[in-house]
Amino acid sequence: MSEIVTIVAAVAALAAVAGSGYFYLYFQKLTKKLDKLGAAPKVVAATVNPAAAKTLDDAKAESARMLDLAKVEAAKLRTQAEEDGRRIRGEARAHEQRTREREINIDRKLGSIEEREKSLQVKFDELVTKTEDVEKIKVEQMAKLERAAGLSRDEARKLLMDGLENRLKEDIAKKIKDAEATAKETADEKGREILVGAMQRMATDYVPEYTVSRVKLPAEDMKARIIGREGRNIQAFEKATGVDVDLDESPGEVQLSCFDGVRREIARVSLERLIADGRIQPAKIEEIVAHTQKDIEKLMFTEGERLVREVGVLTLPQDLVAQLGRFKYRFSYGQNMILHTLEETKIATVIAQEIGADVQTVKLGALMHDIGKTMTAEAEGTHIQLGVDIAKRFNMPEKVVNIIAEHHEDKPFSSIESIIVWIADAISGSRPGARHEHVEDYIKRIQGLENIANSFKGVEKSFAISAGREVRVIVIPTEIDDATMTKLANDIATKIHDSMVYPGQVKVTVIRENRAVAIAK
Repeated sequence: MSEIVTIVAAVAALAAVAGSGYFYLYFQKLTKKLDKLGAAPKVVAATVNPAAAKTLDDAKAESARMLDLAKVEAAKLRTQAEEDGRRIRGEARAHEQRTREREINIDRKLGSIEEREKSLQVKFDELVTKTEDVEKIKVEQMAKLERAAGLSRDEARKLLMDGLENRLKEDIAKKIKDAEATAKETADEKGREILVGAMQRMATDYVPEYTVSRVKLPAEDMKARIIGREGRNIQAFEKATGVDVDLDESPGEVQLSCFDGVRREIARVSLERLIADGRIQPAKIEEIVAHTQKDIEKLMFTEGERLVREVGVLTLPQDLVAQLGRFKYRFSYGQNMILHTLEETKIATVIAQEIGADVQTVKLGALMHDIGKTMTAEAEGTHIQLGVDIAKRFNMPEKVVNIIAEHHEDKPFSSIESIIVWIADAISGSRPGARHEHVEDYIKRIQGLENIANSFKGVEKSFAISAGREVRVIVIPTEIDDATMTKLANDIATKIHDSMVYPGQVKVTVIRENRAVAIAK
């Protein structure tokens, strides 16, 4: 860099000197030409006209004056060029000096960094060596302890853990027995009083209501109009509503099939309106389905408002109220979800008031406990997982989120409010007439669960309980060890998931028990 600056400065100085010399030589040539050209005319002019000779003298004098001025100007330019050259060379030398100093500083810093790296590497090597020495000493000491105790490290750990576990078991068993003895004195009687009082005071009108999935036809030829030319009408209807239309199930009616009760209701009302209108064609189908969808959404929002008014929760966002309104077309084993939610919320509220729990938390938790069922036809996951996601999206309190997550005992209860909602849910769902299922389907589902569990090696017997929501599997302890139990439970759950259709989720519990029997004679 410094060499380039020096060269540039030298070039600039040379250019300045060359310019001044050029001007000087130019004026010298001009003077010589004037002298040559002016000599002959002067002689002729003197003989012919004295005035002309004088004019030539004046011109020559003027030329001499201009030449002097040019010489002066050239001298100035040369002096200025020399000064600029000296200044540029000085600046270049100063810049070169600074550059050298910077290079020296950089070299010095690099050297310092290299020395520091070497020092750190030495310290690191020493630390590694010391760590290895400590590990060796630790291993040697451990070996000495094992030789002195006559036990290996794993054997000593197992001995300590077994002793601690036995002591804890004794303490826990003693506390449980004391607590049970104290609780049994008053719990049964007080619990019966609270539950009976809550059920008597809930005062919910229960009217069985089931989703209608069949539409009566005014005439048999209406099926042809519903199908349309080359099936265009029925295809447009199924695409717009998202349901399957079955025209061959029975004469004089149409059967609509869909897992989503809301879509099924939209399809039912739309088909009835199309039949009444008589103009069944794709454009009209899309128009009527769109209007019907808006009407059903308004109806569901009205039902959601009525539900929150009856339970006394008036601060929910409108989107959540509309979500609750979808319960009108959602059924669980034939039990309408709006009526179930209303019933459960009233029972839970009374129980919370009786025992002094947080009434508002219980009320909101009971109202929201099955909100995930409104999304089970649209999203992946159990209604519990979906309900927790919805509650978090609407910034529900943590206790309410826990109630939703725990109301089927998927997680341990975290509060008394969770237990209250669980009790109210069990009362509402298990009372006579609340739910129904075809006996044959129920028996097949229970037997299917038990058969899947019994098909695995090492299973002694299995029992499907909780209406098919849980399978208890008892294994042969000599064939299945503790480590294999977890894998067996996962394998059974995977096979149930892949080969059966069931509502909600199925919990698989594997039980292994060792028994020693001796007879004294």
